[in-house]
Amino acid sequence: MSDLLRAPAEIKYAEELDWLESVDDAPKPFSWRLSPKMVRLFILGSQRSDGLDREISQKWYGDRSFVERSIVTLASDRGLLLIGDPGTGKSWLAELLSAAISRNSTRVVQGTAGTTEDHIKYSWNVSMVISKGQSRESMIPSPIMTAMETGTIGRFEELTRSTSDVQDALISILSEKYISVPEMDSDNIVFAKPGFSVIATANSRDRGVNDLSSALKRRFNFVRIPVVTNKKSEAEIVRFRTEELLRRHRIELDVPPNLLDVLLQSFADLRASSAAAGSDDEKLESALSSAEQIGVLEDAILHSNFFGERALTARTLASSLVGSLARREPEDLAILNKYLHGVVEPRSKEAGGSWPEFLEGGRDAIANLS
Repeated sequence: MSDLLRAPAEIKYAEELDWLESVDDAPKPFSWRLSPKMVRLFILGSQRSDGLDREISQKWYGDRSFVERSIVTLASDRGLLLIGDPGTGKSWLAELLSAAISRNSTRVVQGTAGTTEDHIKYSWNVSMVISKGQSRESMIPSPIMTAMETGTIGRFEELTRSTSDVQDALISILSEKYISVPEMDSDNIVFAKPGFSVIATANSRDRGVNDLSSALKRRFNFVRIPVVTNKKSEAEIVRFRTEELLRRHRIELDVPPNLLDVLLQSFADLRASSAAAGSDDEKLESALSSAEQIGVLEDAILHSNFFGERALTARTLASSLVGSLARREPEDLAILNKYLHGVVEPRSKEAGGSWPEFLEGGRDAIANLS
């Protein structure tokens, strides 16, 4: 695993999955590798009341009902659609579900404006077709078709980014559970085996890009993943991801709790300001999600490690926050400047601590970008 830039969940947590399989004696739907209870335990982590001989780490932070509804959906014949703002952990939850159920989370189609039916059905190896003709041997199955043939989970990321033609092709797969291959005279239907399902994700901010048809919506159970606003839960998410980052980069650098509090409070302030804004021009383009907090902290940690004093400071954190969130000029810079003067400056005078240095670092970063 050490030679992979980013190991998929089934490789990263292979030891846990192997152990859970060895002790799992509960009924399993179809070709599932783990029972529903063990899938939930793998994702949400173990508790003392579970009575296990070892601890299972928590990997996704959110309402357990979202996880349970997702698992129940995948045990049915319906697809699962995880929908929410960018950075709410939809893709990570989809990956964990696929890893626990199928031990393979890499059968993924990425939805874009350039995604075609071939990407969710099949294409052809042209040189083999020329030499041997169209056959199963010369066919290149899509990740979705491979999932159908193996009775496992296929994933479709950013479903609303794909065109209506692609979405219509998915309706047939979810309804009929087979793909026709009209180019071949025989053996021209690929049937889905029990256990096949599709987990799709969609950003709620993408409404109007390529809206889902009513027919496609009926083939999915929707699970809406909200932005995490509870400070305790958000702190756990950021700590979890930061510890992974430090291990991956082999960086020995502490994140002082007071600076984590500054980061969490800053995002809470900016979310409140965005919610109160009267127009889109008065809102940051950023979704201000937990994932973006992690991105700000990652940038600050790497900068401190490579160019600083190998210690995270409030000044570096503020610089990373401005650099990461100022995507539009001059709109975002004006919003951040207003936040620094209207909120951070009074707080730095009243509360002290790391806030004065954070204020100074933010002002310098805005001045450099202006």
